[in-house]
Amino acid sequence: MKTVFLNHVRRQLALHELRDGTGRPLLILHGLGQRSPATAPSATEGWTGPVFALDFTGHGESTLPSGGGYTCEALMSDADAAIAEMGPATLFGYGLGAYVGLLLFGSRPREVRGLVIADGPGFDGGGSRPTSSKLLHVPQDNALDHTPDPWALLELASDIRPPDYAADHVQQVEALAEMEKAVAVTSIGRPEWLEAAMQSDVVFESDIATALSIFCPL
Repeated sequence: MKTVFLNHVRRQLALHELRDGTGRPLLILHGLGQRSPATAPSATEGWTGPVFALDFTGHGESTLPSGGGYTCEALMSDADAAIAEMGPATLFGYGLGAYVGLLLFGSRPREVRGLVIADGPGFDGGGSRPTSSKLLHVPQDNALDHTPDPWALLELASDIRPPDYAADHVQQVEALAEMEKAVAVTSIGRPEWLEAAMQSDVVFESDIATALSIFCPL
């Protein structure tokens, strides 16, 4: 695994290349309280381009800020910095990473070329109810100078907003991305924001392998 550190808003973001390849990159966005995987997930075997993974601020090897201040939009900015480094990419988001990926897709419909939504921690993030803190365990030996940042778990788990916020971003994708199939839902979970997003014709249900085959350029 090769890692580069991106300077972003006085912080450093760890961008890991999990597997090389030729063509459009795939960017993995982890769930709340997680970090990037050490190797490319087996589900991505059919992807011919390089596979990258980003550690969000306060997670993994990225900078641990002082005093919190975490929002989904701040994580979206992290992912946007990775896209700026790599060029147009397809996103593969787990849990909260899927929600962040949807926000980025709506904000950058030309640079993001497809999103795969998968289950993971913080999946209710962005919904109308906070994620249960019981699902977000921080080890007792996790001091304040180690990730995941407890502030990230607390603030992002309670960062609620109406479901139509996600739907508005999907409308941007539908209007500007020029993709008949743009967002693949592979998750079992169906939080309110996702149910709202699935009303769009560009959002479809799929398994991961099929979704990646649709988004993978020839």
